[in-house]
Amino acid sequence: MAQVPQTFLDALAVRAWCGLALDALGRAREEIDAINVYPVADGDTGTNLYLTVESAAAAVEAVFEGHEAGGNRGPGPTLADALRAMAHGALIGARGNSGTILAQLLRGMAQVLAGDEAPDHADGQGLRLALRRAADSARQAVAHPVEGTVLTVASAAADAAGAADGDCAAVARAAHDGARAALAETPERLPVLRRAGVVDAGGRGLVAVLAALVATFTGESPRDPHRRAEARDSTSRAAPGCADATPAPGSEGPSFEVIYLLEAEDAAVARLRERLDGLGDSLVVVGGDGLWNVHVHVDDAGAAVEAGVEAGRPYRIRITHFGAGDARTTAAERAQGERAERAVVAVVPGEGLAGLYTEAGATTVLARPGEPPASGELVEAVRRAHAREVVLLPNDADLRHTAAAAAEQVRAEGIRVALIPTRSAIQGIAALAVHEPGRRFDEDVVSMTSAAGATRYAEVCVAERQSWTMAGICQAGDVLGLVDGDVAVIGQDVTATAEAVLDRMLAAGGELVTLVLGDGAPTSVAAHLENRVREGYLAVDMVVYHGGGQGAVLLIGVE
Repeated sequence: MAQVPQTFLDALAVRAWCGLALDALGRAREEIDAINVYPVADGDTGTNLYLTVESAAAAVEAVFEGHEAGGNRGPGPTLADALRAMAHGALIGARGNSGTILAQLLRGMAQVLAGDEAPDHADGQGLRLALRRAADSARQAVAHPVEGTVLTVASAAADAAGAADGDCAAVARAAHDGARAALAETPERLPVLRRAGVVDAGGRGLVAVLAALVATFTGESPRDPHRRAEARDSTSRAAPGCADATPAPGSEGPSFEVIYLLEAEDAAVARLRERLDGLGDSLVVVGGDGLWNVHVHVDDAGAAVEAGVEAGRPYRIRITHFGAGDARTTAAERAQGERAERAVVAVVPGEGLAGLYTEAGATTVLARPGEPPASGELVEAVRRAHAREVVLLPNDADLRHTAAAAAEQVRAEGIRVALIPTRSAIQGIAALAVHEPGRRFDEDVVSMTSAAGATRYAEVCVAERQSWTMAGICQAGDVLGLVDGDVAVIGQDVTATAEAVLDRMLAAGGELVTLVLGDGAPTSVAAHLENRVREGYLAVDMVVYHGGGQGAVLLIGVE
């Protein structure tokens, strides 16, 4: 769809840029993967950049959707809102060396343009300053910067932008031209690229992102047929696994890539950098304000994770063995030997539920409040399950399209996948309860789908702001009871609201009530609801689980 040209950067432009960049990286992903020879020839740079931008774009969309859902009738999100969301989304979704650096580039831009007194739009001068900060902050995040990489391309883009006059369109075009010229020279600056006859894969991805920025301001994507021809030629000469793509003898690096998000203070992160620098190479630590994304290549993956534990709280830990394909997370989770016949992969909103699902045999993907998993995480989980047939439970209506994209990707790898559109972890529990691996796949999927569909679900949570709902206007701090996704009860007390929700659900009948307690649930609520069911609904059973930090105070299911 044609973009409306504009000469300044505002929230809508950030939204458009994310969408165009995601589309551009989607088209170039395989090409970029194929020329990925540095720092490790593992053929995933294009995919990593795509997943990083996918997470950034999803975060920006959530800001716009939240503004609209809140009933706001005034102007939409501010430039600062959009940029902070983009930077945060990229940070939590960053993949690989290049994806982590891209996250820091976006964070650097946000630091300039999303300050407390930032205007609602930025002009050419603001964009010049933002691109400069982006390049400098990305370079500072890398323990040992290497020329001929995405860092070189980013610096060249900032230099060219700084010398440009005019509006955002002129600055973006200059940045793209500077980046493209620097990309063409990367083989002369990095011997491994010259030997393989390719340009830097991360730099190639950044050029695509900057081309999307040009398209945001001009409505037209920069055309470069010579670049495309060179890329096709490079792809044919340097597909992963080809002799030309192999680093020179003696240049073999560490065996593992370790990535995790880390909640830690600045001082602890400074010590962590020193420790990880001594353990391996390709060290990139990006972020700030208490949340960091850590990336390093090491031989001792356990030591890298332990260093994170000493610094703060690491989570979303991913460990990839460069010689063993998709070895991820912990050794205990790593697929070994022959594929299993069937597996269940489920998204769960809390640690307690993750344990429950794992005990039932499912491979889990943890979704923390405000941090929905990207399709790449679901793909990784399906691969980690190491089965010929996989049942995928998104457990969230908003994740249906993400799960569908993941299913489509792994089907192309020869894995048979069935997506059951569960909208709550409660429905997922019902589906998992009737799962029988010994049945024919189609029969098992039908049975699980029927069980999920027969389960009504509700949640009790606390309103964060005033809003219009199906049950009337709620105020910040009100307790909301949602049934099948819609607000049905507005109250002041968690226990009373939960009882009202439960009565409403059981009015239509039911045989089993499932209650999942979140961290904020009152200690007496489970006993109170159990008494209510025992006294008022004689033929109904009840089971209680502890879900941990699941976002909602309570989850309720009725089968």
